[in-house]
Amino acid sequence: MSKGRVLVAMSGGIDSSLAAVLLHEQGYEVIGMTMKTWDYASSGGTKKETGCCSLDSINDAREIAVSLGFPHYILDIRNEFGDYVIDYFTDEYLNGRTPNPCVLCNTHIKWDALLRRADKLNCDYIATGHYAQIRKENDRYVISKGIDTNKDQSYALWGVSQQSLSRTLLPLGKLTKDQIREMATEKGFVNLVTKSESYEICFVPDNDYRGFLKRRVEGLAEKVKGGEFVLSNGEVVGTHEGYPFYTIGQRKGLGIALGYPAYVTEIQKESNRVVLGPIEELAKDSMKVKKLTFGKYGSLGEEQYETITKVRYNHEGAPATIKQVGEDEIEVFFHEKVNAIAPGQAAVFYEGDDVIAGGWINKSFDL
Repeated sequence: MSKGRVLVAMSGGIDSSLAAVLLHEQGYEVIGMTMKTWDYASSGGTKKETGCCSLDSINDAREIAVSLGFPHYILDIRNEFGDYVIDYFTDEYLNGRTPNPCVLCNTHIKWDALLRRADKLNCDYIATGHYAQIRKENDRYVISKGIDTNKDQSYALWGVSQQSLSRTLLPLGKLTKDQIREMATEKGFVNLVTKSESYEICFVPDNDYRGFLKRRVEGLAEKVKGGEFVLSNGEVVGTHEGYPFYTIGQRKGLGIALGYPAYVTEIQKESNRVVLGPIEELAKDSMKVKKLTFGKYGSLGEEQYETITKVRYNHEGAPATIKQVGEDEIEVFFHEKVNAIAPGQAAVFYEGDDVIAGGWINKSFDL
């Protein structure tokens, strides 16, 4: 007897493909769906079309479905994706912040789009190939880290709502990447094992976000060029290409020599200034996080929590004390200073392996 019908998001890569295979073997009635989020031809980039939106990836996903005998559909969400994610990405840079479009896409586009189609197809669940786990505890759905610490993707899922989590399956959470590769080889899907993985933002396939912004916003380069590089004391030390083209923590590509390794420590949108300094000035001990989503607990109340806090996807996490100071704001006090805390990035708070909350970094500071 079927365990239920599940709509699986299949990008054509090894992880989502094996997620579909495993659920099929476990007795679920699987329907595969590949989402077309972006039209590469309109990006104006120079790199060949690759990744989850390419024709090759769509065909790879379909071949898996055909080989196992379950249906596969292509879902065109370019309009939904573009209006929301691309506009957000552009606006954040124009506001002097560093966006994280992948987290936003998971939260507001992919999960919502999948659930709407799941309802139309009478599916009980949706599933993805993320390396993370979900369990129910005290009437809350809790996201926790996948057992493969090198591939854990719980950071990217903090914004998924409780309602969405209640219908989500993550079959790879208790597996390692090596195990997935072995399974794919054993089942004859060798092309998935040898297939290269893409780590770029899907709509910036050449990884040149500056070029993307210039193409996206007519006249931007001319409007913002000639801004000043300054030190923390206000001393002008050079000119730059425009504040949207720099990010907190950036060292390469500054085009300026100060006699020591210099990093972007602050972006001042109103004056078109980019503040530079040594690595010591990049570190902060506190930050404010807003637009929260609560995970393990419905709210933090008046309690302080000791957490491991991640300030970007590849951050190993740092011990911090956090306190909710409003309905939609958390103050974070790191035990030791943390480098390159960038407004616009996501902050995720862990209690052990469990996500207790996440939100968007509003600002960092020193007490």
